[in-house]
Amino acid sequence: MSGDPRPVGEDDLHGLIDGRLEPERQALVEAWLRGNPARAAEVSADRALRERLRARLAPIAEEAIPARLRVANIRSRHRPITGRWLPIAAAAVLCLAVGGAAGWFGHAARQVPTVTLARTEPATDDAVAAFRTFVVEAVHPVEVRADEKPHLVTWLSKRLGRAVTTPDLTAYGFRLMGGRLLPAGSEAAAMLMYDDDHGTRLTLYSRVGDADGRTVFRFAREGDVAAFSWVDGGMSYVVTGRTDEARLLTVAQAVDAQVRGLPVPPRQP
Repeated sequence: MSGDPRPVGEDDLHGLIDGRLEPERQALVEAWLRGNPARAAEVSADRALRERLRARLAPIAEEAIPARLRVANIRSRHRPITGRWLPIAAAAVLCLAVGGAAGWFGHAARQVPTVTLARTEPATDDAVAAFRTFVVEAVHPVEVRADEKPHLVTWLSKRLGRAVTTPDLTAYGFRLMGGRLLPAGSEAAAMLMYDDDHGTRLTLYSRVGDADGRTVFRFAREGDVAAFSWVDGGMSYVVTGRTDEARLLTVAQAVDAQVRGLPVPPRQP
């Protein structure tokens, strides 16, 4: 099929997803995937996520995005991005562009994280497990309700040893229901729960992080549950919900801005 002696690697899989392989190399990679169904399933999932994100972001007018943030210009200035942790690099660039189109990215361009698809991490696994456990509760979804917010904030902040905030997500259709304390190994974690007028619930999980500094937003999906996670200032945050990626990303950006005291991005129409 092809005389190319190189073994199939991660760069090939990313190139296949991005549609930038030469025809002969693409045929070789596709043949290799047919003999490796586990990797084929991963590639299929990554490609589907990339296309969903593209579809969600398509309505944003290209004219609204500064020239320096347009995908074509970024691609012309940089070599293709590789690495196992970036299987959908084009989608990540598009998510950056959303912030610019919204009009607030220019104000905090150096501070807003980008997005990458993540293999699940301990904080994300724990957040998703907590979401599945408590989001179905009708009577006791939270320990302390929103009408006792001062007590809730003081209690969780004391137990985590860090200041806990309760982001206001009403502009995005979500109201604070309350929160609860959760175990996180030898430490404690806080979980805040929100809901909207349609009964959709989402949670904000936070705990002292494993590292200082700041990471990009990492997207993960486990069945019907989606999550965006990131680390900032020694804290790990995970926003989890049964909703589409675009809406959840907008909420995660709003949470991130509020816990850092930055201007809140406007809600997308």
